[in-house]
Amino acid sequence: MVFAFANSGTLIFSLTHLMLAIMMNSTMENQAVTTLDPEQLRGAMRAWSAGVTVVTATHEGIQHGMTVNSFTSISLDPALITISLQSSTRTCELVSKAHAFGLTILSAEQAHLSDLFSGRTTTDPQNRFADVPTETLVSGSPLIVGGLAWMDCRVVQTFEAGMNTLFIAEVLAARGTGEGQPLIYHNRKYWQLK
Repeated sequence: MVFAFANSGTLIFSLTHLMLAIMMNSTMENQAVTTLDPEQLRGAMRAWSAGVTVVTATHEGIQHGMTVNSFTSISLDPALITISLQSSTRTCELVSKAHAFGLTILSAEQAHLSDLFSGRTTTDPQNRFADVPTETLVSGSPLIVGGLAWMDCRVVQTFEAGMNTLFIAEVLAARGTGEGQPLIYHNRKYWQLK
């Protein structure tokens, strides 16, 4: 079912979750399935430069987080973002259970935190927050102190997408001014803006 309504002279279309799922399935079923070697895609994606974020969640006293660069803003009004997490990860499980997550955009000085939350360090993977100062805003999801910006989010829709889960979330609270140097990831290395 499609609803149309006017908002400040702009026509906005809103699809129900069911209709969107039907459209996605229909589109996917009509396309030929090809098998691309994952290494070919991984090699091509090395050309994509992206900021580095850490997605965090907490549920029933358990908290976890992971480094993510598959994040984007999709709407300012309403305030919506999307993230993609590998479905088999502990963070994905906690986000699914909590229906909320925190997102910290890392600064250039926080490459060690990107490594920590991506599992590249020898730190206990069960307790990544041991020496990391955090704060909370609305949902209770931990946000990493010292980041360039923070978003506290409530999950509104979830889609299975291959080996990943795509979360669309409403931003409940946000902080950050755009000041400072972001941590950039390109071709398997960290970079800074000059």
